Amino acid sequence: MSAGRPARRGDGPRLRVGVVSAGRVGAVLGAAFQRAGHQVVAVSAVSDASRRRAEELLPDAAIRPPDEVASAADLVLLAVPDDVLPGLVRGLVATGSLRSGQIVVHTCGAHGAEVLEPAAEAGVLPLALHPAMTFTGRAEDVERLATACIAVTAAGVDEAPWNVGEVLALELGAEPVRVPQESRRIYHTALTHGANHLVTLVNECADLLREAGVEVPDRMMAPILSASLDNALRFGDRGLTGPVSRGDVGTVRAHLAALHELSPEQAAAYAALARRTAERAEQAGILDPHAAAEVAEALDEEQ
Repeated sequence: MSAGRPARRGDGPRLRVGVVSAGRVGAVLGAAFQRAGHQVVAVSAVSDASRRRAEELLPDAAIRPPDEVASAADLVLLAVPDDVLPGLVRGLVATGSLRSGQIVVHTCGAHGAEVLEPAAEAGVLPLALHPAMTFTGRAEDVERLATACIAVTAAGVDEAPWNVGEVLALELGAEPVRVPQESRRIYHTALTHGANHLVTLVNECADLLREAGVEVPDRMMAPILSASLDNALRFGDRGLTGPVSRGDVGTVRAHLAALHELSPEQAAAYAALARRTAERAEQAGILDPHAAAEVAEALDEEQ
């Protein structure tokens, strides 16, 4: 495969792809590679859910143990949890399942290419490709890749591996974004902080609305939360609205009092987020220093 441009469907040469394992990410990326014209020859699947995904998304692939999957492939896709990956790589090397000339790709956000160093010593091309999206493990995820970015990390400064990673990301249908090895941890922290904690925040908001008697909280939340996300992405800190940005200390105190009666844990979370919001609002020139100090004083009363 040329590193200079993405291969089109029907172009050659095609790669034999092995997927370890058929979780939500692996099965979908395998299907995306298949759609690009590559051949998924084998997949590992242990749980009933994984086997179902393999049958639905990769029906022509043989279900085999990880070492046999790797041995059969030109491109080995390791789609396993972050903590599992280092041991899996060492195991594949120890069993002689990897060989010189293979491309070995992992999809973990927390690791760069360094975790594949034992495989690189065996002569493979190591790459880290992390899709910045959530996965359901269903066919529609293959289409959703077209709206996503993929973080590409290769070892060293040689352009060739980076180019191969970018080509593979393009073949999956996504936009490649280079993330240096030394920035991989903060990159993954950023996405986790935003995406995972957003889910917690939205669900806590839904719980409070139910307490307020709102029977369909998602209907009420969707417009305002969607607008807030859009404003944040378009305008940064200047997309902020609400009592903290206005220095409305009385309202902040009222919110904390209400939360204390209902859930002290949520009161503490509200105060922590409000404090950071006030700091950013002051730095952005939205909240004047005097008002910011008053907000901080009100929030300090929460401690």
